[in-house]
Amino acid sequence: MHSNQLPRDQQALQSGLAHRHVTRRTAIQAGSIGLLGLGMNHVAGLRACAEETAPSPARKHKAVIFIFLSGGLSQHDSFDPKPDAPDDIRGEFAPISTRTPGIQISEHLPMLAAQSDKWALVRSLTHPYNEHSIGHHVMLTGRTEQPIGFDGNKPTAHDFPSFASVVNGIVPPCNNLPPAAVLPEKLVHVTGRTIPGQFSGQMGWKRDPWFIEASHFKDSSYVHGAFPQYGFQRWDGPHNPPGYVFEAPRLELPQGVLHDRFNSRLQLLQTLDYQRRQLDAATRLREFDQLRASAVSLLNNGRVHQALDVHNAPDALQERYGKNSFGWSLLMARQLVEAGVSLVQVNLGNNESWDTHEKIFPNLKNYLLPPTDRAVSALVQDLDERGLLDDVMIVMAGEFGRTPKVFTFPGAKSKQPGRDHWGACQSVFFAGGGVKGGTVVGSSDRLGAYPNSSPQQPENMAATIYEALGLPQTISWKDSLDRPHHVFYGEPIAGLTS
Repeated sequence: MHSNQLPRDQQALQSGLAHRHVTRRTAIQAGSIGLLGLGMNHVAGLRACAEETAPSPARKHKAVIFIFLSGGLSQHDSFDPKPDAPDDIRGEFAPISTRTPGIQISEHLPMLAAQSDKWALVRSLTHPYNEHSIGHHVMLTGRTEQPIGFDGNKPTAHDFPSFASVVNGIVPPCNNLPPAAVLPEKLVHVTGRTIPGQFSGQMGWKRDPWFIEASHFKDSSYVHGAFPQYGFQRWDGPHNPPGYVFEAPRLELPQGVLHDRFNSRLQLLQTLDYQRRQLDAATRLREFDQLRASAVSLLNNGRVHQALDVHNAPDALQERYGKNSFGWSLLMARQLVEAGVSLVQVNLGNNESWDTHEKIFPNLKNYLLPPTDRAVSALVQDLDERGLLDDVMIVMAGEFGRTPKVFTFPGAKSKQPGRDHWGACQSVFFAGGGVKGGTVVGSSDRLGAYPNSSPQQPENMAATIYEALGLPQTISWKDSLDRPHHVFYGEPIAGLTS
């Protein structure tokens, strides 16, 4: 912070404290909400339950965990194997039988194969795009149409709102938590480009979801991300690369604010500057009074602490999920939906990790499929054992599938082949939330290139998600000009749910 900014910060602080209801400690507490990835847009809807300290009967809470595989999962090498296709289509992996007669998946998904009675596949989802940015936008918003003014290099106010933003805007908060959260971090390309489609776009920034930044490296020489850097990241237990940390921000005042006045001065000023900017954005200063109690309540809510703390879970449960960013992310997602969050988007693979242009078979075999198989199967089992699977739907997809043909790309560093982007066909995984286990909806052609039956669009996947949350098809949201906008742009996928 530059010295010439300090008088303005001090003036803003004095102005805020001059309001008779705003104490210095409350101002610091409210500012610290920003350290959690929360803004005042989230705090506005949060209210502590009146029964916080009294026992109350459990109520049914509909929720969705949306697992997003950034980069694009190869359908041939996961959920839609083609064993009778030519070698350059079939690939290296063998199919294995699942618990459901007639359904085969990749040999590197054995744990999920054993649970096929609890999940379903859609093998015919299609859209027209083969580029990452628009693919992300389409599959994170459920809208195939490209919005006017779309910019693949950055999010804009013209973007359609993401699933998480829509839910954040129309679903009431529960148990003092925002309706929607995204973890373990935003989708940011290694070049620093923030991927569009993750935010509220046309709904306005106040509907942005809660981003829980939990996955990072202390050593700045490593690229940040919940994704395997092929060659150093191991998934066989607690062995993560040096300096890797998976830890959600704690709901407390910044360390040192109360203990070391001198060393914490800059941190205090930064915290207050965040609060000042949020207060400046409010239309009236008295709005802060309405937010203050909710902010402090969130800081003091023990259930919120528990939902964000995966390392306090029993060691055996952590081992079941996998002690890595994939496992901890899905364990945190389960804890959050159990605590009251309605939609949790989990980015399993940042920096387009599933973009397997080269070395597709060793990368899938050694780094990507094993932790996914373990973590997703653990999530299904854990929800089932807790009696939550009927009310929590799991959806897993990427921004597109991969090309049928395996080939070596010109200029590739490795001579080992891969598959290119392919929006025309991908497989989507569903479980829980009324999904009929052992079901396959739609099929791809003999090469896995195009839908052969029951083609589905991103709008159908979106409608399935919203229906699982109990939203009526007539529901809408209104923009800043009070114009209504649809939520449903398609029908839920027929034959998928009971």
